[in-house]
Amino acid sequence: QVQLVESGGGLVQAGGSLRLSCAASGRTFSTYTMGWFRQAPGKERDYVAISWSGGNTVYADSVKGRFTISRDNAKNTVYLEMNSLKPEDTAVYLCAARQGGSYYNIRTESAYDYWGQGTQVTVSS
Repeated sequence: QVQLVESGGGLVQAGGSLRLSCAASGRTFSTYTMGWFRQAPGKERDYVAISWSGGNTVYADSVKGRFTISRDNAKNTVYLEMNSLKPEDTAVYLCAARQGGSYYNIRTESAYDYWGQGTQVTVSS
């Protein structure tokens, strides 16, 4: 049983920055694959960034160069630094965790075992 709690969302003007945090329970956080997803009303839930336990990362094309995922295993926390925000970044951002090993497509919702409740990010024009 893993619980995830996101924080750091809010209202920001276009071009601004926000840092989201996801705090996780559990004693083996360092072994988890952690993902950030986002979902806007009426749209699919899409991956934003993934952080593997070994330190590798991957980003959706829409956020490459603007967002950075990082993790502090000592604090059981994963972060999403969001810079140069655009109105199209407006969405609920969700944190997800996978405890298992490899998966055929780690960028999909089905790869993850646990989800947070989400935090709202709104970017005004």
